[in-house]
Amino acid sequence: MRRSCLLCFALLAITASIAHAADLTVSAAASLSNAFTELGHAFEAKHPSDQVILNFGASDVLLKQIEQGAPSDVFASADEATMDRAAQAKLIDPATRRDFAGNVLVLIVASGIKPPANLADLSSGTYVHIAIGNPDSVPAGRYAKQVLSDAGLWDKLQAQFVPTQNVRQALDYVARGEAQAGFVYATDAATQKDKVGVAFNVATAMPVRYPIAAVANSRHAQLARDFATFVSSSEAQAVLARYGFSAP
Repeated sequence: MRRSCLLCFALLAITASIAHAADLTVSAAASLSNAFTELGHAFEAKHPSDQVILNFGASDVLLKQIEQGAPSDVFASADEATMDRAAQAKLIDPATRRDFAGNVLVLIVASGIKPPANLADLSSGTYVHIAIGNPDSVPAGRYAKQVLSDAGLWDKLQAQFVPTQNVRQALDYVARGEAQAGFVYATDAATQKDKVGVAFNVATAMPVRYPIAAVANSRHAQLARDFATFVSSSEAQAVLARYGFSAP
């Protein structure tokens, strides 16, 4: 009887390992949250024995996690600069790197707030708090800082800035009315269009593009490569377009 029970437990363990072959951890920029949640499910449907675990955050924070050895198989950044640093540190498989989506930086305002006509209007008394991703770790914040610096407004607006840990936090501050204005991506604004309004698109010096790559020390190298390829497929591109992302 004891040997029979042990055999049953062994068979159950083997069956479980076959049924759930791999946990694929995808570290992706916060602005990809909605689209990648759907893409994760779509990828799992094609790989029924595997599970996609999504880890969202600011691109620089995700890179730091990978540098420090946190489990990760795929990295998707909201800018080229962060992925360039990952490549320089040999943290990604360069053969798998590709741009898979584009976006637009926008200035949003809270519901009921009159939108500024231009960036210079942010210095008026209407916009006491302006939510902006920390430029030291958030690509959207770096894009915004560059634009405001070029316009001679970065130093002038310092007292009004509310730094955020990622672009979705900037969105939430404006949606809750804790900030009158903020810099986010067009795709973020679309998720809360009942609570925020887009004042205008912000022209950035560099186009907003999203690169993806398999992490160099992935425990599931082939599956990581498959996911990186999948996001460029026509099926995945249709999902990304539905969430407002453009082709790269």
